[in-house]
Amino acid sequence: MEGYARPVSLSSTVMRHRRLDFHAMASPCEVQLWHADDDTASEALRAARDEVLRIEAKYSRYRDDSVIGTINRAAGGEAVEVDAETAALLDFAARCHADSGGRFDITSGVLRRAWNFRDGVVPDAGVIESLLPMIGWPQVEWRRPHIRLPRAGMELDFGGFGKEYAADRAAAMLVEHRIRHGLVNLGGDVRAIGPHPERQPWHIAIQHPRQPDTLIAEIAIGDGALATSGDYERYFERDGRRYCHVLDATTGWPIQGAQSVSVLAPLCIVAGVHATVAMLHGHQAQGYLAATGLPHLLVDGAGRVSGHLAPAPPSAPLPL
Repeated sequence: MEGYARPVSLSSTVMRHRRLDFHAMASPCEVQLWHADDDTASEALRAARDEVLRIEAKYSRYRDDSVIGTINRAAGGEAVEVDAETAALLDFAARCHADSGGRFDITSGVLRRAWNFRDGVVPDAGVIESLLPMIGWPQVEWRRPHIRLPRAGMELDFGGFGKEYAADRAAAMLVEHRIRHGLVNLGGDVRAIGPHPERQPWHIAIQHPRQPDTLIAEIAIGDGALATSGDYERYFERDGRRYCHVLDATTGWPIQGAQSVSVLAPLCIVAGVHATVAMLHGHQAQGYLAATGLPHLLVDGAGRVSGHLAPAPPSAPLPL
């Protein structure tokens, strides 16, 4: 779920501002907070960062020692037993697949064998067709706590929500350290904990999908999460068509019909999945977003901006 959101820092005369920048999940990351005690602030920042790094290591598809690596290596063989955290994420993925009509599918990572957005080559249709039999969550044998990928070569990939989940977990670390005013920004996926100390909201800027130096909106949130999905982070153009990294699991081809979608929700993982699924709906994105009832901003294929972003109140996760 790619995007860009820029926190606009506000000064505080009550508590001291602290910030920690680092790199994780192929993205620039930052944690900001306000707190009066230096030791507590430093410990909270480190805990939030370490939680992001833990999740990256645990679920990276590029690491042989990760949970995902273990499951993928066992494809076509025996089932793998997973822990409670992984089981909860697999349940969430199954729900996302069902509620998106199969468009959001964590088995679609095999498509990266065909698509290389760095080289900018359109793959042969036959190559994509050969991968489609290995895609499909209904094929996965998931009987908690055991999971089995029945076909050799199948893969799981948590890239569709891993960064957003990490943002929520980092925010949870701040809460555990009794931080009441903080913000986590993982490459544009943002989770706010409470308002600014002066009781002012956080100001988040959203980038224009075709003009990198232009903003399409700046919103204010007191608590909650914002995630953006777009066709402008990893893409190439050939013969007048843009090929982006958001791939439809049902066809194996990049989506068309929307330039970017931003969604506000209480949790970043919820906002991120809704933004991605809206992108996957292509020309029907607006109808999908309206049905969610969540505040959102859509830039369609023609560059028209629609929707409305307003602060999302803190609450339990919303149904997809």
